[in-house]
Amino acid sequence: MAEHNHFSEYLDPVKIIKIFDALSHPVRIKILGILYENRQYISELARIIGISRPLLYMHLRKLEEAGLVKASMEISSDGKATKYYELTHFDMRLTPQMLHEISEEINLEDEKSQ
Repeated sequence: MAEHNHFSEYLDPVKIIKIFDALSHPVRIKILGILYENRQYISELARIIGISRPLLYMHLRKLEEAGLVKASMEISSDGKATKYYELTHFDMRLTPQMLHEISEEINLEDEKSQ
């Protein structure tokens, strides 16, 4: 019987921790929900959520680092640059076995020194 590919074979533990960290804040979950419906530019996304653009950029940076969203710059006919954010395609499944495999790769001593 063929062995199934495990979560940790696709993503290293550092990447997985970044994903968990990115998903740990309700504003970032809200951002993902909005971007699921349609890509958005910064000012509009900040208005929809009701937060400042600098705070929104901080949340988007975490989502980008985790590979959950991506940005693209577009230039309008009048020369104005607009940065759009959209979801990346991802499909994650989490099982106890996968968490065990990930935990085997984590060195807590390294985490304490940071």
